[in-house]
Amino acid sequence: MLFASLHMEILAFVTLIVWLVLVFAWGNFWRIWQSDADHQSIPAPQAWPRVCAIVPARNEAASIAGVVAALAQQDYPGDFSVIVVDDHSEDATAELARKAAQNAGGSATKVQILMAPDLAPGWTGKLSALNAGVATTLFGSTATPGCAAVARPPTNLSSASTATAPPDFLWFTDADVVHAPDTLRRLVSRAQQDNLDLTSLMVLLESRTFAERLLIPAFLYFFLMLYPPNWIANPRAKTAGAAGGCVLLRRKALERIGGLAAIRHEVIDDCALARAVKHSGGKIWMGLTRASRSLRSYSGFAEIRDMIARTAFTQLHYSALQLFGTLAGLTITFLLPVALTLAPNASIWFPALLAWCLMTASFLPTITFYRLSPLWSPFLPLAALFYTYATLLSAIRYWRGHGAQWKGRSQAPPISPAIPPSP
Repeated sequence: MLFASLHMEILAFVTLIVWLVLVFAWGNFWRIWQSDADHQSIPAPQAWPRVCAIVPARNEAASIAGVVAALAQQDYPGDFSVIVVDDHSEDATAELARKAAQNAGGSATKVQILMAPDLAPGWTGKLSALNAGVATTLFGSTATPGCAAVARPPTNLSSASTATAPPDFLWFTDADVVHAPDTLRRLVSRAQQDNLDLTSLMVLLESRTFAERLLIPAFLYFFLMLYPPNWIANPRAKTAGAAGGCVLLRRKALERIGGLAAIRHEVIDDCALARAVKHSGGKIWMGLTRASRSLRSYSGFAEIRDMIARTAFTQLHYSALQLFGTLAGLTITFLLPVALTLAPNASIWFPALLAWCLMTASFLPTITFYRLSPLWSPFLPLAALFYTYATLLSAIRYWRGHGAQWKGRSQAPPISPAIPPSP
């Protein structure tokens, strides 16, 4: 009994040390007000560069009209165009996007609807669609130094140009994200002021249902824990991250990394792009916004589970050893403080409860960002338990040959021959 009690005391102090490190020495990831772009005033540049927004869309009939309308309503003072790339949708995505573009006919914004090429081997669907948009806006214009770094998709594209010269910036945004009218203007202002090569915003995700309120703020919290914005912006730190729903990329930075072909196989494409840009010497930044929001809702736990499981094992590089370490880390960091606080041994209550309190306090700013009741904060361990389960499920699905499923495609690389897929 004494031996077991000693082990529990050691575990309690380990969890406390973990949380002291996370709260005070982990890039201030939880202080999200420091990354809240909505409350930061950025002066306008002297000249507004050309920008082309590229929207990859696959089976997005429910949201694409609103997305196109919001892009057409951007109050951007410079030359701005939009390319929607229909990635072989099986619904009315292309037709609805075309109608929305026609309805925005009075806008100065040029909107083009493009059919994606057939998916080439080694490419993920989203990156292939983005590359088609990039190739159209660059190769269809006047000669551009270094443009050969952008891979031409394996099909003939329209040679029509969306501008008289290639854009200075490419704005990658998702087909389920609606942006406020001043989003692009603020993005470009920040990029020009700080000489950023990649500027990204984590848009507001839906948090209406019970499952969303329990798990979506935790998603943001865990993401920021993996990619603290302070470390992302620090050129001396190796951490590189971005939020794929809103990425403003300098064209010259894309050419410098070798185009999207350099990351064509990446499932977590946003962070891969940020990593490539930063490793090439580029400056990157990521912030948060409520002004731009995702229209994608999750009606229940199963949908959020699948969203997590799609990329969780990819994040671990499909490594069983990293999986074991991650599950152990989640258990020690988020679950043990609660279990030890409720244990009958009174000698471990203080460090375990203090660890839980630090966890709760650090989660509170995220809850506040989502404008939810502070009463949700103590339930982060419950969300962590769900994420632990979804991470394990992600590995199991990969081992069964169904990894990284998205819109009817399995985007994970083939599994080792030593582990044959299930029939």
